[in-house]
Amino acid sequence: MQSWSIVHLCTYIGAPASEPSQRQSILERERERMDVVAAAATGYGGEEGVVRFGIIGCAEIARKVSRAIRLAPNAVVVAVGSRTLEKSRRFIADNWLDPAAVVAYGSYEEVLDDARVDAVYLPLPTSLHVQWAVAAAGKGKHLLLEKPTALCASDLDKILAACDAAGVQFMDSTMWMHHPRTAAMRRLLSDPDRFGQLRSVHSIFTFAGEPDFLENDIRVKPDLDALGALGDVGWYCIRSILWAADYQLPKTAIALRGHITNKAGVILSCGSSLVWEDGKVATFHCSFLSHLTMEVSVIGTRGTLHLSDFVIPFEQNSASFTFASDAWFTELVTGWQPLPSKHVVNTDLPQEARMVVEFSRLVKRIKDHASKPDKQWPEITTKTQLVLDAVKASIDKGCEPVDIAY
Repeated sequence: MQSWSIVHLCTYIGAPASEPSQRQSILERERERMDVVAAAATGYGGEEGVVRFGIIGCAEIARKVSRAIRLAPNAVVVAVGSRTLEKSRRFIADNWLDPAAVVAYGSYEEVLDDARVDAVYLPLPTSLHVQWAVAAAGKGKHLLLEKPTALCASDLDKILAACDAAGVQFMDSTMWMHHPRTAAMRRLLSDPDRFGQLRSVHSIFTFAGEPDFLENDIRVKPDLDALGALGDVGWYCIRSILWAADYQLPKTAIALRGHITNKAGVILSCGSSLVWEDGKVATFHCSFLSHLTMEVSVIGTRGTLHLSDFVIPFEQNSASFTFASDAWFTELVTGWQPLPSKHVVNTDLPQEARMVVEFSRLVKRIKDHASKPDKQWPEITTKTQLVLDAVKASIDKGCEPVDIAY
């Protein structure tokens, strides 16, 4: 078959599950945060070092992130902007934000012009990311950008170039990266005596969209989020594969046959294989048409790691995974020995709040110490986008192999 090319253009083990006291601590943290928001919004008040966020767009995911900002000890929301003032005010009222401390704006420009705003969270449709992300960077605002970050790598390049020119921090909002479970899993995958060498990764993220979603959601509209399921849920699958491979890019993407699109041509379900030069392989499947599933299996020469909730943990305060090492059959091949071990990792903050904490830490390092932005996050985003682009190109070319170059 002809090969097409995409070039960079366009732990606690055995810990108990979360207990009521842990869930209560998060609620108490929210209430305590409300007491200091007003002071932080007008200056640093009682929260020296706080990063002041503006939210551009009132998408449903912005509700989750606004709560994450409230939970984070080093961040606060000071402005919300939408296309109408009424919608911004309603967002503030519906999401526990103090209207005396959080300004509602009837345009996105006003948020960017607000001198109090240090950073913006931008959950707009993907087709609007280049315009508003570049504008935010141009105003000196650090950028937490919703995924998928762009329609193609060349668009992402424009965003990252603007951030680089302005010296502002960029991070995409792939939340599971910031859960302490992710670090615990990395330690096991990095252990040559227990995991060995990576050989394959298999990732699935699907959910069954209701008829209204499949007809009207922005993620199925070609003028708003043209990447469809590949951009929305496939982004997570690709990121999990790259994470497992320690961000070594595969050489080739080959889309799986049988992808499904709506009448407008937007992808509702698809999958792909990825191949590395050293023989590693990966597969993923993403869909708006199948039951809620979030599986990842990472297989090495000596171990296997598996989890069933990699994007959003089953529980807010506790997440688990299983790990098998040097497993073999029992006598007469009636079972396994040793059995996989279950690892449970507890957290006092949900993963989205930990994302905000880390992003705000990087922002404050730049503001207070004239540090350079952390380049790790733009690089990870770029690699995710490049693989996504290659899979989309393979789909468009009838599932021909597409080479990936950085």
